[in-house]
Amino acid sequence: MVLMLNGLLTWFKGFFAKKKGLNLGLYGSPNVGKTTLANRICVDLSGEPMGAVSPIPHETRAVQKKDNMTIKLNGARLTMNLLDMPGIAVKVDYRDFLEYGISKEDAQKRAREATRGVVDAVRHLDKIDAALFIIDSTEDPYTQVNITILGNIEARNIPILIVANKIDLPNANIRRVREAFPAYDCVEVSAMTGENLKGLYKEISIKLS
Repeated sequence: MVLMLNGLLTWFKGFFAKKKGLNLGLYGSPNVGKTTLANRICVDLSGEPMGAVSPIPHETRAVQKKDNMTIKLNGARLTMNLLDMPGIAVKVDYRDFLEYGISKEDAQKRAREATRGVVDAVRHLDKIDAALFIIDSTEDPYTQVNITILGNIEARNIPILIVANKIDLPNANIRRVREAFPAYDCVEVSAMTGENLKGLYKEISIKLS
């Protein structure tokens, strides 16, 4: 009986420890606004940003994490760890960085780091409990990269929420995003202005509860 009670106690401790350590990963292609959204969420929930942003692709080249982000919604609380993943691309070519005025040496270094970041982001799929898949709503969403990333996430039975970002821009097309991936829940936001963050938090709570 004592052993059984100790086993139950251990199970409950493990269960609640897992609930306190829920990991939410932000995935997507480079420059879709993942880190801008991560910063918006982190400032909103903790007062501190996640990381640097830049118009240069692959600014985020390593997984960044903020622990114990708590969403308070309608009297309920959800605590999670937020992971901002490097942008995933089919290939990373250092020459793409040269047009931003980066030296060849720095561009090659950036490309190497970005490639490692892509690999690391994929590896972290085994460490997350749910995924926000960020899509630039001003661009064609039905790309090989997006299809591949979504397929990898779904293959692991990870809950997915598509986030149609950049709705503050005049050429945003949320309908196109929804029609491209009708099998997934989708919420529209502007990471830049913070528009519809409450809607996003509501959907995150549903995915992680």
